Amino acid sequence: MDSLIAAAGRALTAGDVLGALKHVGWREDPAALALRGIAMAQLGDYPRARELLHRATRGFGPREPLARARCVVAEAEVALALRDFAPAPQRLEDAAQALAARGDRANARHAQLIALRRHLLLGRLDAARAAVDALDLTDAPAAHHALAALAAAEIALRSLRTCDARLAMQRARAAATKACIPALSAEIAQVQASLQRPAARILHAGHEQPVTLDEVEALLASGTLIVDALRHAVRDAHGATSLARRPVLFALLRALAAAWPGDVDRSTLIARVFRTRHPDETHRARLRVEIGRLRRLLAPFADLTASTHGFQLSPHGGRNVVVLAPPVDGEQGALHGLLADGMAWSTSALALATGDSQRSVQRALADMEAAGQVRAIGRARARRWVAQPLTGFTTILLLPALPSSA
Repeated sequence: MDSLIAAAGRALTAGDVLGALKHVGWREDPAALALRGIAMAQLGDYPRARELLHRATRGFGPREPLARARCVVAEAEVALALRDFAPAPQRLEDAAQALAARGDRANARHAQLIALRRHLLLGRLDAARAAVDALDLTDAPAAHHALAALAAAEIALRSLRTCDARLAMQRARAAATKACIPALSAEIAQVQASLQRPAARILHAGHEQPVTLDEVEALLASGTLIVDALRHAVRDAHGATSLARRPVLFALLRALAAAWPGDVDRSTLIARVFRTRHPDETHRARLRVEIGRLRRLLAPFADLTASTHGFQLSPHGGRNVVVLAPPVDGEQGALHGLLADGMAWSTSALALATGDSQRSVQRALADMEAAGQVRAIGRARARRWVAQPLTGFTTILLLPALPSSA
């Protein structure tokens, strides 16, 4: 390693990006390209950083596996900042193994932290939890301790374990203070503030009430029967049944829960669920079929009884019924949650994170753009979508999450 490369590396470690570029900004060798790429990433020019790192990776060649692996890790971090999930995660895992095998434990651990963040962005909480458990933080720098604790806090928040989240955030805050990284401390403070802001709304007997994450956790642990419009499920303290793939049944259930303890007449149900103002006998027949299906799914939680004019929800044990609704109206809650981070997302990345088709995401984004909620930058394949961070409430519960295997 020559003196200019060493000096540029020390400058980047100290946060002096411009100083690093003064040493290597004019050089085209692979080591200099890699350092320039890292510098551009720190300046926020991610496309340029990706290009430089890719050139560095090719330049090192197979005879320098350690340098190549480090470049792969840096490329993966830039791809994550660009919200580009196309690069295969196996490449990052191979790089982490190559680094660990050659004694570079710090960069191997950094690769694991990048993979962990990728799992979180895609809502793969089980995989993220396993990644946190697999981290070896022995002799790790304070920054790695802070990032691991911050990831654990986010997993706990999205699993509605607020006590665990607070403990993890205390560890993250202490480690970030020791690491003296202001950006990391600010991110931890932002996550901590989410505990104080409303995260959802409770709809009950015609009334609406905003609730925090603590209050949502307490509600889920109570004996109340909850129609969860965030995850499209019905749940109580003992279990849950997902209706995420049964939109008609969930629409029926939500209408019945919103009217509880009253009933909902058949015409209203048909108009709301089947979206027609002129029901005929075929709609009434279909309503009977769907009510029968819903009655079977609700058997562990409640009875669905016919009234004089319609149908009524009757929970077992005389319990209360509430609807847990998103903090914002509309069908684009997951997109709101993802775009609230202020980063630019591609349509394909949003589709992968939400689990919807790319066409469905495009239609939803068009509606949000017409409403002034998002804006597009770039054209064709380079088009990205951005939104202003939402204020007044937290978007934790809007973020997509795959069903837990636990």
